[in-house]
Amino acid sequence: MASSLSMKASIRATGGGAALMDPADTLILLLDHQSGLFQTVKDIPVADLRRNVEMIVKLATLLSIPVITTASEPAGSNGPLMPEIHQYAPHAVYVPRKGEVNAWDNDDFVAAVRSTGRKTLVMAGVWTSVCVMFPALDAVAAGYDVYAVLDASGDPSEIASRTSLARFVQGGVKPTSTNALLSELHRTWARPEAADLAKLYGLVAPNYAAVIESYVRAQQAAREAG
Repeated sequence: MASSLSMKASIRATGGGAALMDPADTLILLLDHQSGLFQTVKDIPVADLRRNVEMIVKLATLLSIPVITTASEPAGSNGPLMPEIHQYAPHAVYVPRKGEVNAWDNDDFVAAVRSTGRKTLVMAGVWTSVCVMFPALDAVAAGYDVYAVLDASGDPSEIASRTSLARFVQGGVKPTSTNALLSELHRTWARPEAADLAKLYGLVAPNYAAVIESYVRAQQAAREAG
């Protein structure tokens, strides 16, 4: 374990980051964010879900993190993928499936994941209890370090969502949120993308946008007074 940790480029001299994601080893998998399935989501407002997914793909583009998307049967009743994903992450690779419910049952999907060489998988999708759960558990069994972004995913009920969380933890999948994902990959404000990252916090925490607006206005007032 120590040798594998020492290979992570994101670990600081203090040891900070040893237990966190390494952006250079991270791959984002967005599973079945389809318009038909959105209509069944009851554990999170769909507007919040879509905004959180939008943040993830914008973050991936900003930090050059690869993204793979997939849908089991986009021509069916589940509908097409939300267009924001490929709009804001034009580098995302779409892997069509042949009807498999579990993306990890699809050879092309697993081959696309393996081709990146990355071992930290960040997953989100609809439904959490199925479209995220099944490939997440299989990926853990295959030796990957897997995170499930719960508020960028959705389930048909609160009980389904709570049950999913318990099974994730029992199965070795690490639950996280969009805000935590953003902060974990961001790590420091001392970077050239800081202003763009601040805008992303406004997506996952709209009230934070008000904090930024107040600060900017206060700075402007100070300059005008001087």
